[in-house]
Amino acid sequence: MSHFLHVFIQGFPLLIGGLKFTLILASVSIVIGFIIGVFIAIERVYGRKISYGLSTAYVEIIRGTPLLVQLFILYFSLPQIGIHLSPLAAAIISFSLNSGAYQAEYIRGALQAVEKGQMRAALSLGMTKWQAVRMVILPQALRKVLPSWTNEFVYLIKYTSLAYLVGVPELTAQGEFFASRNFEFMNVFLSVALLYLIVIFIITWAFSAVEKRVRVPGI
Repeated sequence: MSHFLHVFIQGFPLLIGGLKFTLILASVSIVIGFIIGVFIAIERVYGRKISYGLSTAYVEIIRGTPLLVQLFILYFSLPQIGIHLSPLAAAIISFSLNSGAYQAEYIRGALQAVEKGQMRAALSLGMTKWQAVRMVILPQALRKVLPSWTNEFVYLIKYTSLAYLVGVPELTAQGEFFASRNFEFMNVFLSVALLYLIVIFIITWAFSAVEKRVRVPGI
């Protein structure tokens, strides 16, 4: 145990530097993915045939292909047609697009869970369909989707380790770099796992607090 603590303290500055990249990557991707997810979900529930078809195709393509393949396409394949992305940019774009597809399905389910009578009531008050969605339906749906959004953020935190494969110096990459210098692979990767666990525990606790705060009593 003392040896593990020694290795953990020795590698802590390097691992914290990687953790910063992990949190930036996950936070930016979850926000962009949320914006994508809201628009895609609305189009899948309330859109016309063309927008419904395009949004459905996006969701099925993204969910039907591995995240790692999507990342490799952006980073290794796009340069062949003259588009060069930095490792961080490729990771953010791929994670955002991937998260957007999954969040769209969470939000779509939440939108459909809102009683249909609320839309009719909003229309009877003179609102347009899109005003009703934005002001009546969507706020209720977002309350319902919070648990799923928490899971998505947790998944993204762990998926950021894939960015190591294209050269992003996130937590796993820094752990591998530190372990390769001192050959303490067991203790270093236990330290990496511990940091992931602490971060995910904090995120889960924070979202649980938000969920309780916005919950409507009796619903």
